[in-house]
Amino acid sequence: MWRPWNPTPAMKHLDAKEVGSAVAEAIDLGEYREHFHREYRFAAYYSAGREWPDYEPAYRYGYDSYLDCGGHRFEEVEAELGREWHRHRASSRLHWIEAREAVRDGWHHIERSLPHALDRSLR
Repeated sequence: MWRPWNPTPAMKHLDAKEVGSAVAEAIDLGEYREHFHREYRFAAYYSAGREWPDYEPAYRYGYDSYLDCGGHRFEEVEAELGREWHRHRASSRLHWIEAREAVRDGWHHIERSLPHALDRSLR
């Protein structure tokens, strides 16, 4: 999934590969997963009757796709992420229209964590 590098202001000094590496080092996947496992039922986009196995692939896709596309805004890659959701959904019952907000939430969680986390990991 290649996109021209268009970094957010906080990442202007990094190239695209450095952002992915820094995110992987700075944002612990286990903590990220646990955060959403605790919180997914309280999210505005939660659909009654859906369970963690439905949402987990969306949050994982958010994490993985941020590693690939970090530095871009979610809205810049949203259409492509939607086209590729079927490859990442595993056994999730969520269609892209439902999964999109969970993926976006994953991206925003990383972005909120990044300024401090990037400072730590890039030292």
